[in-house]
Amino acid sequence: MQDKIDVAVALEYEPDKNGAPRVLAAGFGEIARHILELARQEDIHIHENETLAKLLTKVPVGSEIPEAAYQLIAELLTFLYSTDARLAEKMSAAERQIIPPKHNNR
Repeated sequence: MQDKIDVAVALEYEPDKNGAPRVLAAGFGEIARHILELARQEDIHIHENETLAKLLTKVPVGSEIPEAAYQLIAELLTFLYSTDARLAEKMSAAERQIIPPKHNNR
């Protein structure tokens, strides 16, 4: 049984450029499923928050998020960046480790 997906929004944020995050895509139903499918294929983090997604669907695609949402999105981006950094550190440490193969004692 497939999970019901009502709404999805894709955001873009380029810290090197001036401006707020932009809405790249937004939609309901089949469009939402397609947005999430593309995000999974590209290994893009998916944050599930239906209330926030419904709010952001009101922002025209290509537009910056409204100032009222800055704090919430900033907190989300901070969490995502810190999570990605910690994950990268753990992956790097794991790659450096040499794990000896298990031996069968027969």
